[in-house]
Amino acid sequence: MASYIQRRKFLAALGGAAAWPLAARAQQGERMRRIGVLMPFAEDDPDSQPRAKAFERGLNELGWREGQNVQIDYRWAAGEVDRMATNAMEVVGSAPDVILAATTTALEAAYRATHTVPIVFVVVSDPVGGGFVSNLPHPGGNVTGFTNVEPSLGGKWLELLKEVAPRVARVALMYNPRTAPSGGDYFLRPFEAAAASLAIKPIAAPVHDVAAIEDTVAALARQPDSGLIAMPDIFTTVNRDRIISLAARFRVPTIYPYRYFAVGGGLMSYGVDNLEAFRRSASYVDRILKGEKTADLPVQAPTKYEFVINLRTAKALGLQIPDKLLALADEVIE
Repeated sequence: MASYIQRRKFLAALGGAAAWPLAARAQQGERMRRIGVLMPFAEDDPDSQPRAKAFERGLNELGWREGQNVQIDYRWAAGEVDRMATNAMEVVGSAPDVILAATTTALEAAYRATHTVPIVFVVVSDPVGGGFVSNLPHPGGNVTGFTNVEPSLGGKWLELLKEVAPRVARVALMYNPRTAPSGGDYFLRPFEAAAASLAIKPIAAPVHDVAAIEDTVAALARQPDSGLIAMPDIFTTVNRDRIISLAARFRVPTIYPYRYFAVGGGLMSYGVDNLEAFRRSASYVDRILKGEKTADLPVQAPTKYEFVINLRTAKALGLQIPDKLLALADEVIE
């Protein structure tokens, strides 16, 4: 009798299992997938964790759950190029199914470490010029992803700076050749072309270390009617507090590429919504985990830009923000 009862319980359990949703039963036998994430930022940077959470939110929307069907291995580099290379080698050695590489510097490290593991990049300006993809519609190889800007932004930054500081007659483009896309040339040529149309003298301002940042801003301040553009690269991002502080101290009107510069005290910023870019990157990771090839996934352009104005900083610099710009701004910090 006992064995009969046990058999009925066993059959009932089988019946219950048969009623489970197909997706749930599929997950029972699904192997854990591995994603390696190369972040060039510092882990304790206040803007780092929101990027990671945006990526994970995108994965969650597509059915991927950390610890359930996917394992995510983050590596942080705090802007150190050599550490990025080491992190890339370690991630490749862990045999991931796909790698997410944030910024050009992290992508370069990942690309040098493997030509077989699929790589999805995010916040990369010039993947063609960097030699990572053949072209945007058909990247080929093991790399594809999401760009964060286009070279015409150099002209847009100049136009906005001229609107806010009409007397500006000379503007420097600050970048680190080691970490900037295509060594700075990607933005420099359109920047120079736009400067000519606005009667502005363009100045290339490569900075190779932290000390050079102060030298550059101080030199600009010695010339009247000078302005500054901080180009999007990991060097300016990691050193944003220093750049913002120096621009304020030397009273140099400056425009930045990302919202967190303006939030941190910069005059204004115009550029891609970084969190949206990280969330979107999850879609390609998902498609690769489901069997698609990087070579078949076209490189995607940004879909959302943010224009942020810091009125407190403008007031401190003695600048009056035109009403039309205030109306165009996505966010005004007062």
